[in-house]
This record gives sequence, C-alpha cells and structure tokens, in this order.
Amino acid sequence: MHIHILGICGTFMGGVALLARAAGHTVTGCDANVYPPMSTQLEAEGIALTSGYEASQMALAPDVYVVGNAISRGNPLLEAILDAGAPYVSGPQWLADHVLRDKWVLGVAGTHGKTTTASLLAWMLEDGGLDPGFLIGGVPKNFGVSARLTESPFFVIEADEYDTAFCDKRSKFVHYRPRTAILNNLEFDHADIFADLAAIETQFHHLVRIMPATGRIVANAEAEALARVIDKGCWSELEWFNGSGGWQATMDEAGVAAFTLAGKDLGAMATPMAGTHNLSNALAAVAAARHVGVPPAASIAALGRFEGVRRRLEVRGVVKGVTVYDDFAHHPTAIELTISGLRKRVKGGRILAILEPRSNTMKLGVMKALLPESLAGADAVLCYHGGVDWDVAGALAPLGEAVQCFDEVSALVSAAVAAVEPGDHLLVMSNGGFGGIHEKLLTALA
Repeated sequence: MHIHILGICGTFMGGVALLARAAGHTVTGCDANVYPPMSTQLEAEGIALTSGYEASQMALAPDVYVVGNAISRGNPLLEAILDAGAPYVSGPQWLADHVLRDKWVLGVAGTHGKTTTASLLAWMLEDGGLDPGFLIGGVPKNFGVSARLTESPFFVIEADEYDTAFCDKRSKFVHYRPRTAILNNLEFDHADIFADLAAIETQFHHLVRIMPATGRIVANAEAEALARVIDKGCWSELEWFNGSGGWQATMDEAGVAAFTLAGKDLGAMATPMAGTHNLSNALAAVAAARHVGVPPAASIAALGRFEGVRRRLEVRGVVKGVTVYDDFAHHPTAIELTISGLRKRVKGGRILAILEPRSNTMKLGVMKALLPESLAGADAVLCYHGGVDWDVAGALAPLGEAVQCFDEVSALVSAAVAAVEPGDHLLVMSNGGFGGIHEKLLTALA
C-alpha cells in the first residue's frame, strides 16, 4: 500500500509514517515546513517528503491519503482530495486498522504525564522481555526513537484526547481500542476544541465505554474528574492508584521510591526522576505492566534503569556552573510540578524559569490567571510573549519584580545570561522549539 501523509512532520503523524514503513508500506508525505528532527528520521527510512500542500501532489496517486489533525478545510491538497473523491483517512484510524488491530494495546491517557508514563511502561515491558511496539509523543532515551514496530503482541501508545481530524472530532484515543488503559489525571486543557472540563470528561468516558470486560483500567484516585468519568459507568476491571487500599508509592529524601499494593510491600528503587508527579507516573506504569504479566518487582527494578525522556527536565548543558534544562511543560499544573520537581532534585541554587506560552490554550489566554501561582516556585521568571495577543506582563504582575517579559528571544537570552550566577538553573519550558533558545543560552553563557 502507498500512503501519502498530510502533516507528516508532527510527532504523531511522523510516528505513524515510521510504523507504516516498518510494516512494509510505501510512505510519502508533506508538511508546511519539512523540518528536523522528524524530517531527518523519516528521510533516513527512505520516506520522500514534500514541503507545502500544493494540489499537484495528487499526481502521486497513493492508495490512500492519511490526514493529520493539523490539516483543515481550505488546505489546497485537502480540497483537491475532496474534489476528486480520492480515498482519505485520519492518522488514528489508519493506525487502528493497519497496526493495532491484532495487538494488545496499552493506552496511556491523561492531561499530564502521558509521554513519561508511556515511556516508562514501554521500558518496563522491554526490560521484562516482552519486546513491545510503541508510539510515543517524545523520545525515550532507552530506545532513542519515538515509534517502533515489533512482532510482539504488545503495543504501548500515548493516548491523546485531542481531536482526530477535520472529518472526525472524537478524541484520538477512541480509535486505539486499548485492553489496558492508564487514566493518569484529568484537567481542563485544549480550550481551542473543548468548551469545558465536562466536554473532556465525555470523551474520556467514550474511551471507558469501549474497553472490554477483560480489559483493565488503571486510574488515579486523586483526580476528581476521573471519579466522575468512572461513575458514568465502567464495564472493565478497575484498579485505582494514589488512593487508600490500592496502589501507592512514596519517595524518601534520597530519591528512593517504595511501592505497595493494598498495604503489601512490592519493593523499592532509587530513581533520578524528580517530583511527586513522576512518582505517580511510575506507579501507574508498574500497575499497568502487571496486567500483561510483568511482576511489580521486575517493573520496579526496571525503573532503576530508566534513562528518562528527551524534553522532560532534560539537561541540555552546563556552562560555568549554570545548568540549562529543556522541558515540555505548557499547562499551569505541569509548570508548577516541573518547578517543584526540579527544586527537590537540585536543592541548592536559584531556579530561573524561562517560559514560552505557546500552546493553543495558552495563546487563547484561558489559563492566564493561573500562571502566577504556577510560576511562584521559581526565583525569577523570564517570559517570551511573541505571538500572544493578551497582556502577559499584566497577567504575571502578581509576581512583582521576579518577572520580566520579552518580545524577542535574543533580548530574553541576554537578560538571562546577565542575571545568572554559578550554581543557578535555567529551566526552559515550551511545547515548541522556542527559537533554538537552549543553544543560544549555552553559547551566550560560554
């Protein structure tokens, strides 16, 4: 089969492309801007890429066009496909039909922590000898790739609640039909497509409704929204974590995580991952791995060999005693947890938070009132507000002199370098490339 993918350089659609190529299909694709690192991964696999969405690509005459959710009506190639009556399908639907159909799918859903938890789960299965396939919205360092197809019946997938495509406004995860599902947490997000939290809860219950009776849901007892989702009806096995009587974990000052189930000691392991949120992610992964036969003791031991995920408190470099980190945090809750986790990890030194409010929800300003509190744990805040229409400086005014706002990345870099001292930590948070700010900071520091 020849598939032509619209929006191929996105993390998810690029992963679909890599899986399709591994399955033996001919894959081509296009994007508004063909850019690394995904473009280099794809080209290395022999996938031909086209920059732009010109209708002339119809001449490729693939068996089917696979349309990413970044593609909307008015796109020249999409309009040509519709006018010609050519076959098309969404990325999640193609994946479900051609990769996931005969797999035991382990889906990881939630507002926060999907990438880290899915990476942990895939590694626990790998370390346990199960050789899983996976599609993750980041790059687990233990694997070095974001997607992999294997002969194993097990497949781990980051189950995103964002909508599927221009032609399908259901959440992506309803296509995956998981047999094991982690519901990690649930808050309001994606204000560009969801009116309120209740609308997202409805989508999560769509996922619960398609789980088989022999399937298992591993849900976070601390999330009130998930309790409401389950209360609407649950027909599968259900295990709670972070609640009394279920799966629990604690971490001591030395970073040793201890796990219990119904009060029974399961084991302990030192982990370099910082923060209570990562402890919760690990706990969920241990619980889910047990459903496919990996004993908790084995998963806990694997935790000690987990190398982390790129762009999750990833150290990009240390220059003259100043450490520069890269993190994907872009929701107020994630920002607060990331700062708190780094504080526990480093203990000494100041934390200078460098933020780009780039997500669609952030650009709409829906959560601007929550930003000051989420950033309060940092010693200083430097915020880039290019491309944001609302008053960022006004929203962050409660932070007083601790905050500075910039409309140019170069000016922010200069201010950050002028402010730091040896032992300080520059924590960069964005869900995008942020104009290559990490290298610019390291270069300027040098």
